[in-house]
Amino acid sequence: MMIRYATLGTSRVLYGLLGLAIVGSVQGMAQSTDIERGRYLVKIGGCNDCHTPGYLTTAGKVPEENWLVGDAIGFSGPWGTTYPSNLRGLLAKMTEDEWVGYARSLQTRPPMPWFNLQAFAEDDLRAMHRYIRSLPKDNRSVPDFVPPGQRPSTPHIVMVPQAPG
Repeated sequence: MMIRYATLGTSRVLYGLLGLAIVGSVQGMAQSTDIERGRYLVKIGGCNDCHTPGYLTTAGKVPEENWLVGDAIGFSGPWGTTYPSNLRGLLAKMTEDEWVGYARSLQTRPPMPWFNLQAFAEDDLRAMHRYIRSLPKDNRSVPDFVPPGQRPSTPHIVMVPQAPG
C-alpha cells in the first residue's frame, strides 16, 4: 500500500513537471512568435528607414545586428533639426507597459510619424518591444535636437518645400 502511494505521488510530481515544461515551451514559442511579428512590424512599419544608418541608401541591406541604433544624419525644417533616436537604448529602459504608454502618448517633431505609431494595436506594440529588446544592447548616442534658426553641425536632410523654379 505504501509503495502504491509513493508511486502515485512520484507520478503526480512527474506529470506536474511535464505540465510545467509544456507550458514553458508553449510560452517560449509564443514569445518567439511575438519577436518574429515585432521584426516584421519594424520592417514594414518603416522604423529602419530613419532609425538604422544606411538602410534606405542600401535598399535595406543592413545586417540586422545594426538595426535601430539611431542616426547622426538629421532632418531639418521649420521645426529645427531632429535626429532618429536609438530605439534599442530607448526601449532597454522601458517595460512593455511603459513602451505602450509612451507610444500612445508620443507627439514629436517631423519627420517622425508619431500618429502612425499611435495607430498600432497594443499587441503589435508589445511584439515590437519584444523584438527590439531581443536585439543586442547598443547605447550609442545620437546628436541632440537643434532648435530652429540654428545650423546643425552634422549632415542633415533639408525638408523644406521649394517653389517651382
